[in-house]
Amino acid sequence: MAAKLGDLLVRENLISRQQLRKALEYQRVHGGRLGNCLIQLGWVTGEDISAILCRQFGLPSINLPFFQVDPSIVKLIPPESAQKYQVLPLSRAGSTLTIATIDPTDVLAMDDLQFMTGFTIEPLVAAESAIREAIRKYYGGDGRTLELERGVGKTSVERVPVAVRESERDSSEQSPNAAEDLKQAAREAPVVRLVNRILSAALKQESSDIHIEPYEREFRVRFRVDGLLSTVMTPPLSLKDAVTSRIKIMAKLDISEKRLPQDGRMKIRLKKEGRGQDLDVRVSVLPTLHGEKVVLRLLDRDRLVLDMARLGFEPESLRRFESAILKPYGMVLVTGPTGSGKTSTLYSSITRLNRVESNILTAEDPVEFNLPGINQVQVKEQIGLTFATALRAFLRQDPNIVLVGEVRDLETAEIAIKAALTGHLVLSTLHTNDAASTVSRLTNMGVEPFLVATSVHLICAQRLVRRICGHCRQAAESPVESLIEAGFAPSEASRIPTIRGRGCDACNHTGYRGRVGLFEVMEIGDGLRELIVRGGTSTQLKQRAVQDGMITLRASGMQKIRDGVTTLEEVLRETDR
Repeated sequence: MAAKLGDLLVRENLISRQQLRKALEYQRVHGGRLGNCLIQLGWVTGEDISAILCRQFGLPSINLPFFQVDPSIVKLIPPESAQKYQVLPLSRAGSTLTIATIDPTDVLAMDDLQFMTGFTIEPLVAAESAIREAIRKYYGGDGRTLELERGVGKTSVERVPVAVRESERDSSEQSPNAAEDLKQAAREAPVVRLVNRILSAALKQESSDIHIEPYEREFRVRFRVDGLLSTVMTPPLSLKDAVTSRIKIMAKLDISEKRLPQDGRMKIRLKKEGRGQDLDVRVSVLPTLHGEKVVLRLLDRDRLVLDMARLGFEPESLRRFESAILKPYGMVLVTGPTGSGKTSTLYSSITRLNRVESNILTAEDPVEFNLPGINQVQVKEQIGLTFATALRAFLRQDPNIVLVGEVRDLETAEIAIKAALTGHLVLSTLHTNDAASTVSRLTNMGVEPFLVATSVHLICAQRLVRRICGHCRQAAESPVESLIEAGFAPSEASRIPTIRGRGCDACNHTGYRGRVGLFEVMEIGDGLRELIVRGGTSTQLKQRAVQDGMITLRASGMQKIRDGVTTLEEVLRETDR
């Protein structure tokens, strides 16, 4: 919070960067919150800080000296908790308790108060001096004296003292009881509630990933929503090891191992919109300079789109793609960078093909979702179960359709091509920039061009762009020159009704909510097949595919702009001309 508040004040030109450095030095010597230090130095007022926090977090403020609190409301929060968190209860409406606080981002405080009172906490921002005076008025005693005596702001550190001390050692130097101490710290109620709150908030915001990152002077939590990361909270730095240990325990990882990366998985049940929901979570732990960084991939089955018509294909591209996957044999490749939606496209494809008369086998790393009626194999390279090994075994299992998570090497490519040429439909992915360059990638691996030409029926390249929020979409001024540079004809650019999201609560004030795919579907017809055998370049292949009717990634994005689905900025971010 300190660094964040300081940066906000500098950004608003209320203090200089030099004053911020001096205030941080003053804070190290005298203690206390950064805001109070700046007030003592005479550089800002309490009202300045309250106004900044209100604007930053979209919260209203309250002038406490002019507000009278009912004594029955004051009793809802004990004096010890009011002192510890520097809060004051103000009013109650149904199951909601409104409080005044100097720090609305203190997740542990809000969580503890909610747990303690049983009410949903709604914070209002007040000046620190006004909070102290109000606590003295309603609870008695001197706020400043009680703060020093009871250690305001230190409770979270004191609850997990062993974890904090032990985390500063290398795991090879830890005492025999260190692992047990970490387990105990991870089971402390505030830590458990903080982790649950992070997971619940991520599910509510429809986040795909949670990044929990320790730095030298900051502990940061970021959510990836619609492909972009943003900071959502900065818990106390002292909790980093306890939070990491809690997640490792949930994922059944070794909490005493801090030197090596670890991967795990857990299934949790959370409430979303009043109903319980099961959520699969992939956990990756990586040792960094200042502690272990944890990334959690949330696999929410309710958000998995298995209807191909809803993925974002243009009608002609969808017709070509479905025609290829409905053939009894051959290879269909889906390409694109990590996070471009390849798994959703493949899962949609095999869901479309999943019939009782078909034997479908998949080799995945990792298996993201369990699909009924489909035999899914988790690749484990450390024990020798590679994609190539799994593929060989599949061919002895009488398959009709085979899905290979990724063609990573020549061995896997050769077995997949053999399967495609011997009466099986093979679906797989590669990491390439567009459809045409996939052919070059295969030949560079060592696959003969004639094998690529005869086995591959279709290559689909894809990207994901953010959708304009449906709740706050509105017409905007059309950037004609930018549209022309993107590829629109001048006559069309002036007529396109540009749509943007204004920003609202539903989209977290970003103007976007959800994502849609851009698709480049290259069907391998006779002309392309002949060009591949002759060793044509990626550029030549792309030109021929466009002549044959292929819609490029950029053209797909331009169509989404015409339809008012996304913006020019999103398309330019994800595609080249």
